[in-house]
Amino acid sequence: MGNKSGLAFMAVGGLLLAAALGLTAYNIQDGNRAAEEVAHAATELRARTDEIAQVEVPDFVIPAYEIDPRVEMPVVEIEGRGYVGSVSLPAQGLELPVIDECTDANMKTAPCRYYGSAYMNNLVIAAHNYTNHFGWLGSVAVGDPVEFTDVDGNRFRYAVTDLEQLLPGQTVDMVGYSEDWDLTLFTCTISGRQRLTVRCSLVEEEPPA
Repeated sequence: MGNKSGLAFMAVGGLLLAAALGLTAYNIQDGNRAAEEVAHAATELRARTDEIAQVEVPDFVIPAYEIDPRVEMPVVEIEGRGYVGSVSLPAQGLELPVIDECTDANMKTAPCRYYGSAYMNNLVIAAHNYTNHFGWLGSVAVGDPVEFTDVDGNRFRYAVTDLEQLLPGQTVDMVGYSEDWDLTLFTCTISGRQRLTVRCSLVEEEPPA
């Protein structure tokens, strides 16, 4: 009887190990796919921004969002998905495109706008914890610079001012308290039990010398 029980436990253990290895392999494959898609979108957005930067704009022209911050953020379509810009963390050497609409399918491709607008100083960006998405968010420190560039090339500079870990049920705080922060980035922790949240404040531009 004891031998049979031991063999049963070993069989179950083998099945669990195989399942774990299969899940790990899937996660690696899915992460690699997401990395390729995010790199392609980032390249496309950078090319558009560079093209716009070469267009000479008279000094008297004021960006529409400065006249009325409530204006909708422009969207560029890449591979059937709309992008509002890119977020970058210079300290981590990362630049990631941001999809306009937050859905399960879009989140598997790139970070997404969860709420708000860069123009209204309440932008919230969510992403999976893939290594090439927001998996690096745990390495961010207070004071780190963060930048968001919209598809028209308007750049917004921030500094990390607070780090939080929220429970899944507290994601409403991303919206409810986003008015207190100019930019919020968040993702799941590895366990999936909490939401790692990075709060950022706008950095005033230094006047020209």
